[in-house]
Amino acid sequence: MGKGGTLSEGVLKKIILSYTYVAIWIFLSFTVIIFNKYILDHNMYNWPFPISLTMIHMAFCSSLAYILINILKLVEPVQMTRDIYLKSVVPIGLLYSLSLWLSNSAYIYLSVSFIQMLKALMPVAVYSIGVLFKKEGFKTDTMTNMLSISFGVAIAAYGEAKFNTWGVMLQLGAVCFEATRLVLIQILLTSKGITFNPITSLYYVAPCCFAFLSVPWMIVEYPKLRDTSSFHFDYFIFGTNSLCAFALNLAVFLLVGKTSALTMNVAGVVKDWLLIAFSWSVIKDTVTPINLFGYGIAFLGVGYYNHAKLQALKAKEAEKKAAQVDDEAGKLLEETSAEKSAKKSESDD
Repeated sequence: MGKGGTLSEGVLKKIILSYTYVAIWIFLSFTVIIFNKYILDHNMYNWPFPISLTMIHMAFCSSLAYILINILKLVEPVQMTRDIYLKSVVPIGLLYSLSLWLSNSAYIYLSVSFIQMLKALMPVAVYSIGVLFKKEGFKTDTMTNMLSISFGVAIAAYGEAKFNTWGVMLQLGAVCFEATRLVLIQILLTSKGITFNPITSLYYVAPCCFAFLSVPWMIVEYPKLRDTSSFHFDYFIFGTNSLCAFALNLAVFLLVGKTSALTMNVAGVVKDWLLIAFSWSVIKDTVTPINLFGYGIAFLGVGYYNHAKLQALKAKEAEKKAAQVDDEAGKLLEETSAEKSAKKSESDD
């Protein structure tokens, strides 16, 4: 802080940049969700082929990543062995493909607003799977909070005007697969010191997703597309949609890299409320008072979860600083003792 309690220029610049990263991520995430809904919904663009749409995204992203890494050489590839690829990247790619397939499929059956309410269960899924894989310790207060989030989402589901069981199952499946993917990234990659930026992530993971999705695509969607003679590929629609999906991956890396994963979680809550408001006011989705009441309970639970995470991070940071101070004090004490011993030796001589 400067004179009179004003913020210094450096701190102010950092705050402005952080809010800019948040705004960019919210805008792109918002755009991709609405764009996907527009393409897949029967009442809008009416192209209900979620596997095909996801494969278009993966083909576009992996091709662009290949050009940036191998042709333009703007990004350095990660040192990847065959063993790490097969045992780490491939399982993560499988889970990512399933998560994207199911989440995109849900847009055909559910409203944007209700999907955002169901996504509030993500912390519950991540924590539960983390406990299952022993990456998180079981805590009664945390589990109580997880139950409150689940209770709020259950009320929101009860109040949903256009409830579709199949759509809910698809979205819940997407949440479970995505949560498992996030936990496995920590176990299979982060623990081995391997970190991906968004370009290298797409370079290695996107082709895996494309390969895995091609199997159900051949069985489920290819026969329908083959028989749909009236469809003509719209390069502008699918090209801009894929470009937005690619940009969103960059924005996630930018936001987490320049701020923190916690900031993205908090920004995600803001984005969800904006999407609910947009869905109700522009798309004219029905949002009932019971919907909002239930999601409000879930929102408070997610807010408390983020607050607890922040406090834990602060405590961890304080412990690190205390350890550093102790180390420095120990070294100083050793140096002082050595100097005294040296002086004593000189005086004895």
